Amino acid sequence: MRIDWDVAIEMDDGIALRADVFRPPGDGRFPVLLTYGPYAKGLAFQDGYPSAWQRMAEQHPDVTAGSSNRYQNWEVVDPEKWVPDGYVCVRVDSRGCGRSPGYVQHFSPRETQDFKQCIEWAGEQAWSNGRVGLNGVSYYGINQWQVAGLKPRYLAAMCIWEGAADWYRDMTHHGGILSTFWANWYDMQVKTVQHGLGDRGPRSRVTGDLVCGPPTLSDELLAANRCDFGDEIRNRPLSGEYHRERSAAWDRIDVPLLSAANWGGQGLHSRGNFEGYVRAASAQKWLEVHGLEHWTEFYTDYGVALQKRFFGHFLKGEDNGWQDEPRVRLKVRHPDGFSERCEDDWPIPRTVWSRYFLSADGGLSPEPPTADATLSFEAMGDGLTFRSAPMSEATEFTGPSVLRLRVSSSTADADIFAVLRVFDPAGDELTFQGAIDPHTPIAQGWLRASHRKLDTTLSKPWRPYHTHDDPWPLAAGEAVPLDIEIWPTSIVVPSGWIVAVTILGRDYECPTASGARLSNFKNELRGCGPFLHDDPRDRPAEVFGGTTSLHLTSDDPSFLMLPRIPVSEAV
Repeated sequence: MRIDWDVAIEMDDGIALRADVFRPPGDGRFPVLLTYGPYAKGLAFQDGYPSAWQRMAEQHPDVTAGSSNRYQNWEVVDPEKWVPDGYVCVRVDSRGCGRSPGYVQHFSPRETQDFKQCIEWAGEQAWSNGRVGLNGVSYYGINQWQVAGLKPRYLAAMCIWEGAADWYRDMTHHGGILSTFWANWYDMQVKTVQHGLGDRGPRSRVTGDLVCGPPTLSDELLAANRCDFGDEIRNRPLSGEYHRERSAAWDRIDVPLLSAANWGGQGLHSRGNFEGYVRAASAQKWLEVHGLEHWTEFYTDYGVALQKRFFGHFLKGEDNGWQDEPRVRLKVRHPDGFSERCEDDWPIPRTVWSRYFLSADGGLSPEPPTADATLSFEAMGDGLTFRSAPMSEATEFTGPSVLRLRVSSSTADADIFAVLRVFDPAGDELTFQGAIDPHTPIAQGWLRASHRKLDTTLSKPWRPYHTHDDPWPLAAGEAVPLDIEIWPTSIVVPSGWIVAVTILGRDYECPTASGARLSNFKNELRGCGPFLHDDPRDRPAEVFGGTTSLHLTSDDPSFLMLPRIPVSEAV
């Protein structure tokens, strides 16, 4: 490879962002893969995220094979596996991070405009064939949805790997409940690589340069050069312009795209990938869904091969069979692993939307109740669990789910946390290695009762859509209907096993959690990873610590609607 370090890309306000460019030696014009993000292009994956790297390298040796791994970087491609195939890989440090100066304000219109200008710069370089592709995980996927709406020149294709797309619903407020992830992420993963840390920060293991330099600034100057991200989010509890300008504009996204989701990405790395596939205006769009940790499959032979077929077709014009690729490729989950299957669309067209009604005895039944009952629980307690009868045969559920309830509270509001669970015949719960957490349940959904107002235009029978702009407080004891979106999942439930839904007023905790931690997160991993809802300023005890009641009625029965795939078609 030829490597150009710290190339300056001047923005329209005079700031010069810094990029590393990995390209084939000699002359020629090549397609470009570009990423723009905050994690410091000079910080090796192995140094910045040691626990994640070690797990991936040990369990997936194909990731490290065929590469010196000297240029591995968190959540972006390994250039040693792409440049030899005739690609230029460009890594840009986002404004205020790594080697790029400026004010840090994530996902802001300024950042999105920067990203657009970087794409257009790359398309005009002497080594570029004028076709720019976007690729990368998480942050590097989220901002793809944003920038695509600006329609940059030269943008030819994008692969959004476990991103998110709706700043309110996917990322900052699940069902209207504040997620504390971003405030903690900011402390652990951004402030640690802010531009200006200089000689107080790390050095590149390749060049020896200061990863966050060259200047070394005081703590006061560093603070002045960044937003207060946690407060910025917390101070905007309702959906509005701030969230819209940081979210995808689906009708403006028309570039060919591959959207890759993770079944275990509850809380960040799931919903937006499904919404993007369904709602983007692109005529050429594909959906892939997998499991495991959110950084893993992007780097495996499976993931790299899929990405290379996609980009080979759209950036190089290769006749590699991508034109015949099925629109949906799924790794269907089983208790002991995954099986691969292709589908025509999403949700799967042959889905049988199956209602399981909640009953007073704690059951989930295909038959609605014939008598009324009220069940109550303390919001901060263990909640109520409703269980199906044992499955008479292996049954696949793949798709989004909906929980319909009638709820009242002893206070002016209530937060509902809905957890879809599976238990074996011995009564032990099945959890998975999720995108982050090793104890991830089958699926989760959330809704603040005062945010129950639906957007009737955007709501689907399989995915309610809430406006989150007009709170409707509860009157004490008044029962109100709630339609709770449960994020998409996939599981083949074996014969004799049961499906359950737990309804509670706090985050789920796996009873057998092992106390595992990752180096880049503050909290112990107990089922929800870092995607917690535990800020008392958003959830004061006097409002959300009361008694919640479920009203089970025969005239408006409560039910869990699951996406059953017919047995004859299940893998």
